[in-house]
Amino acid sequence: FQEGSRKLVPEGVEGRVPFKGPLSDTVFQLMGGLRSGMGYCGTPDIQTLQKNGRFIRITGAGLKESHPHDISITKEAPNYSQH
Repeated sequence: FQEGSRKLVPEGVEGRVPFKGPLSDTVFQLMGGLRSGMGYCGTPDIQTLQKNGRFIRITGAGLKESHPHDISITKEAPNYSQH
């Protein structure tokens, strides 16, 4: 099912990346992002976030503007890349 050129829904690509450290580091970053987002929304728990959360659409220019710009970064954050 969904193999070859007649695949119905594109699912990305398969590949490998070099080892980037323990999974716990990535989970820690994801949990921090989730906590931050919940703080912005004022939700005390995931259930409330699921019930009351809303997605918003922003333009490419808005996304670029929302990132740090016009500064000289002195130390790269471990969970942030502009590329």
